Amino acid sequence: MDIVYVEVFMEMICHLHPDIFELIKNGKKDVEVRLNDEKRKKLHVGDKIIFLKRPLEEEKIEAQVLELKYFNNLLEVVDSFDMERIHFPHLTKEEYLKDMERYYSKEEQKELGVVCIIYKKVDDVDV
Repeated sequence: MDIVYVEVFMEMICHLHPDIFELIKNGKKDVEVRLNDEKRKKLHVGDKIIFLKRPLEEEKIEAQVLELKYFNNLLEVVDSFDMERIHFPHLTKEEYLKDMERYYSKEEQKELGVVCIIYKKVDDVDV
């Protein structure tokens, strides 16, 4: 009897503000930063991300996860990546941290950690 291995990839949906969506669309952003919550803990290299543009969510970008990097907090993230890869290039690290803490408190960061999802748009992925 032959053993057959089947790879199963997950699909994760990310809802984005229009300005961030445009950075991805234009190839300027390739790292998505999120809390490492239960949803993100299920994510693996090769999985698909669908970015939806708020508010109507009629426009989408498909991407493939290339790598996952884990950090204790957002401060470690900004020390590891150039700002243009994770957010607006004109923001300072301090401005980015202040902005992101509106969504992810220091307590949540400490409890869950942070994951950086490095991705490539599907139309840019070699298949």
